[in-house]
Amino acid sequence: MTVPAPVGEIAKRFQTPLIMGVVNCTPDSFYKGSRANTYHLAVERASKLVEEGADILDFGGQSTRPGSESVAVDVERSRVIPVIESVAKRVKVQISIDTTKAAIAAEAIDAGASIINDISALRDDPAMLKVALRAERVILMHMSGLSTKTMQVEPHYKDCFSEVSSFLRERLHSFVAAGGREDRVWIDPGIGFGKTLDHNLTLIRRVGEFASVAPVLLGVSRKSLFDKISPDQGPEDRLSGSLAVAAWASLSGVSVLRVHDVLETRRALETLRRVSGAA
Repeated sequence: MTVPAPVGEIAKRFQTPLIMGVVNCTPDSFYKGSRANTYHLAVERASKLVEEGADILDFGGQSTRPGSESVAVDVERSRVIPVIESVAKRVKVQISIDTTKAAIAAEAIDAGASIINDISALRDDPAMLKVALRAERVILMHMSGLSTKTMQVEPHYKDCFSEVSSFLRERLHSFVAAGGREDRVWIDPGIGFGKTLDHNLTLIRRVGEFASVAPVLLGVSRKSLFDKISPDQGPEDRLSGSLAVAAWASLSGVSVLRVHDVLETRRALETLRRVSGAA
């Protein structure tokens, strides 16, 4: 019979992550519940997520779902910059811009964003590294393949964890070599970005080990890996799986959770916190 870990040991492992709420200023992001493709809808969703307890708001003007196409700079700008300008005046939480384009990142910082969330880890746009030095925080993510359009075409690794870890360490060193501060970096293993189910599960199981590189952000909310674990009707059915991984992440020392469902995630983590600390 398996003996439960001592309560004190569990409590030591538990860490309440910051919660980053997703605001997709797009018409085609994979989860309809996160789409806010007009100025008013985006401002309304941002306000709602703050009320629900978001520590950070992450605004994106281009879908990064598997198979997605890039959008023009002008299109992305019109979707996110006016919203960030407005929200930055209304709320006191941190604002993140989810983009691979240096021009958008720079304008977002001018508009009130303090975090750059770049799924290419500052590789897609040669000018992004310089802009990233202006941010209070930079998120470097691992993605296999050249783009979101092709990343899920037969992803292959000899050792997924080691290769992702080495990539993130290299990108951190590149940022520091350019003049960035190491303590301003969060890393993201990129669940669903060029990985099979087995790759994703391995990275989630070992997610705490990435902290040896830098504080970890994990984004698994409502992704298709849950359909592969237990077949469902689409992203709308994946809250339970998302909360299960959020709980695992909090016991693994993850620093930030990027989620669509702020209130439900906060409630689940608070329950786990109370249970882990109970006498």
